[in-house]
Amino acid sequence: MTGNELRKTQEQPHLLEQTLSGLASAMAEPSRARMLCALMDGRAWTATELSAVVDIAASTASAHLAKLLASGLLVCVSQGRHRYYRLAGSDVAALLETMMSVSMRGAQAPVTRTPLALRQARTCYDHLAGEIAVDVYAFMQREGWITDDGSVVTDSGKRSLEKIGVTLDPRTRRKPCSACLDWSERRFHLGGDAGAALLIAFEQQGWLRRTPGYREVTITEEGKTAFFRVFGVACKEQEISLSG
Repeated sequence: MTGNELRKTQEQPHLLEQTLSGLASAMAEPSRARMLCALMDGRAWTATELSAVVDIAASTASAHLAKLLASGLLVCVSQGRHRYYRLAGSDVAALLETMMSVSMRGAQAPVTRTPLALRQARTCYDHLAGEIAVDVYAFMQREGWITDDGSVVTDSGKRSLEKIGVTLDPRTRRKPCSACLDWSERRFHLGGDAGAALLIAFEQQGWLRRTPGYREVTITEEGKTAFFRVFGVACKEQEISLSG
């Protein structure tokens, strides 16, 4: 091994440590953490919108966004005169959801201050999370629609999903199906392409309505009937809450 090759080998572990430390640092500041949580609704937001959500000055928000962009957690999309910020991908969303789950471990169950609406049903980037989502996942697992580890939609699962109007993409470049740990329920809900397809179908069929600017979703009366009929999931009465 040459001197240059040896030096590169020795530098690689330090590069990984520095990159990991930089990523953690980017997420550690409370205002940046709130921005990331807001972007978990899967939409693209302007700097002005994010500064309002976090309640900081626009100039301060711009500095925070620059840090998040540099860390690779966000991407910026320009459209006309506007610049929109969104999470860099589903892997970033999965990382945030896992961190939320870990951060809640110290909470004393079953007491929680999480609003009922947010706890029952919300978006996790581009798929459904909360009580209803974990119950749907448990049903799909129990009925053999997905494998035990949640990594594959079975053939019978594909047929069953097609019957309720869920269209899966056989050529997807992301994980076709995955178990995503729910931060409030401490159980799994469905992620990956299958999870995104489920949310799209639920919304298109009028089972739920998304709340613009928030992660909460409202289960419609038609949805309550459908979730119980298809998945055996009973929906609770939702309280009105737009915090989160």
